[in-house]
Amino acid sequence: MTDRFVDPERAQFDAFKALPRDTKIHMLNLVRFKAKADYPADHPLAGQPLTGADAYAHYGKDSGPVFQRVGGRIVWRGTMEAMVIGPGDEHWDAVFIAEYPNSGAFMEMVTDPVYRQAVVHRQAAVETSRLIRCDPDLSRTETIFG
Repeated sequence: MTDRFVDPERAQFDAFKALPRDTKIHMLNLVRFKAKADYPADHPLAGQPLTGADAYAHYGKDSGPVFQRVGGRIVWRGTMEAMVIGPGDEHWDAVFIAEYPNSGAFMEMVTDPVYRQAVVHRQAAVETSRLIRCDPDLSRTETIFG
């Protein structure tokens, strides 16, 4: 089993697509950057002295207009300070929640040609990541806090 997760596997993407498509969704993003960006040899930024964080900034700049066009917005972001429960050696450089009006908007974004070109920056930047779809409507979920 690998500990490097950058792109979704087919079964995971199929499970995402099988969920309701007409409700608002939140996507919890946990991202760990590579120390040095790793672009394909034929990319214009290959060999440049860029960090993973630098490459991720390129990803945000290039994909941001598509994200906004489909109705996406960042509803929360923070900086990881300490692992309270979980593997002690696990850390995340970027932690945020992206909101989409529905899963169709997310699908539109990831299939957009401009977004697909921007993904090369994400792939060059990310050592590993987690992308977790969440239902933001607490009225549809049972909580222990009442």
